[in-house]
Amino acid sequence: MALGWKLHGDGKTMGPDDVVAPDERLSWGKTIGLGAQHVVAMFGATFVFPLIMGLNPQLAIMMSGIATICFLLIVSGKVPSYLGTSASFVGGVAAIRAQGGDSTQVTGAILVAGIVLALVGLLIHFMGSGVLHRVLPPVVTGAVVMLIGFNLAPVVAGIYWPQDQWIAVLVMTFTIVCAVAFRGFISRIAVFLALIFGTVLSWLFDKGFGQITSFDAGAGKVTSHFRTNFERVSSESWFGFPAQTMVAQDGKEVVGWHTPSFSVAAILLVLPAVIALIAENTGHVKAVAEMTGHDLDPYMGRAIAADGFGTALASSVGGSPTTTYAENIGVMAATRVYSTAAYYVAAIVAILFGLSPKFGALVAAVPGGVLGGITVVLYGMIGLLGAKIWKENGVDFGNPINLVPVAAGIIMGVGNVELKFSDEFTLGGIALGTIVAIAGWHLARVIAPSELRARADAAGGTMISLGEEEGTYGDADGVDDLYQRDERPDPRR
Repeated sequence: MALGWKLHGDGKTMGPDDVVAPDERLSWGKTIGLGAQHVVAMFGATFVFPLIMGLNPQLAIMMSGIATICFLLIVSGKVPSYLGTSASFVGGVAAIRAQGGDSTQVTGAILVAGIVLALVGLLIHFMGSGVLHRVLPPVVTGAVVMLIGFNLAPVVAGIYWPQDQWIAVLVMTFTIVCAVAFRGFISRIAVFLALIFGTVLSWLFDKGFGQITSFDAGAGKVTSHFRTNFERVSSESWFGFPAQTMVAQDGKEVVGWHTPSFSVAAILLVLPAVIALIAENTGHVKAVAEMTGHDLDPYMGRAIAADGFGTALASSVGGSPTTTYAENIGVMAATRVYSTAAYYVAAIVAILFGLSPKFGALVAAVPGGVLGGITVVLYGMIGLLGAKIWKENGVDFGNPINLVPVAAGIIMGVGNVELKFSDEFTLGGIALGTIVAIAGWHLARVIAPSELRARADAAGGTMISLGEEEGTYGDADGVDDLYQRDERPDPRR
């Protein structure tokens, strides 16, 4: 059952070797405290990525709580995890908006991707994970994750960084220092702390240096303006549902809740993110299994399907895509408390935050320069995670089966190479790069000599081992891989 927890001991004390299992809980006071800690862990990334994708962060926070409850129910409480906003869709969303797509097309494409992910999860549940590993070997999965991340470089260079380059440099430096110099929980919320640091610093610069003349993303041109603007924060109410999407007097979209619309071109741009989510969910389930000492392979398909359901549910009302969060896995590692009760508490707190328009306005007021400093780190990490997948699975790039098609796919994805079929339909960027990497690898494997096929299987093979190596949580959204120290206790000792 997903609900109903046994009290662990007296619920108040834990011995040095104690582990609180998913179906156990501590006292409700301690459980609420742990739930609040999970909220802090997921908080930064869960509202930073909606901002980057041009979606409503207040709605994203609320729907992340609802999606988490659905996830826990679908996996029968066996896989403790929080569903926060996924970064894997950022590249596809940026491409949709670059082609003139609006938020309804963005969420429509994400909804379809969520349904596809849910169907893949069902397939894995009934047919076993072997089918996944045969279709998407690590060499291909790593390539897709890499091109998703590196495809975003022009977004940083063209949109966020020019808004305030010096704030961006300082925030980038703060993020690096905070992630590397500190241990444990502080390093895990480095992005969240950097966002606070950058916003406060921008306000101080406004007071000390006045307005800045730079690119204004809201106006779409270079203007003189203050870095911070908190007018909406004071005017919004403390409690209420997120507003509906509207067009402001200046003709700009003010995104809120809305019903999605569907475009084939937009759908093709975000579908590659499904591959990243499969890899990341696989890694998270394996990491939790390793920490708890439980065999969670029977729940792998359920977990992937539940994430797909959460993504489809959230995007159906205009929210952001979801994924299991490695930040929260890190919290469990540090506390040895794997109780799903704490996740229900975290979900309820997130829903309450999502019902505060004042909170949503505060998040929306984050200056563009701050996002520039954060995204330059996050986007790069997403790309480098592809290399991490290759390394952990021993992919052999001395073998042309792996080298040639993957090289072509990555350059197409990163360089936004386009293949024009007609005036109405063009395939390019992430979508084209993904197709070339996957189809090209399978074609190369079919036509290659038997000795090259044997080498490909022996070195890197067709198994994804995310989450099984030292310090690895298999996080394809890039956030938790700021932290490479292995802090996971072994509950079986």
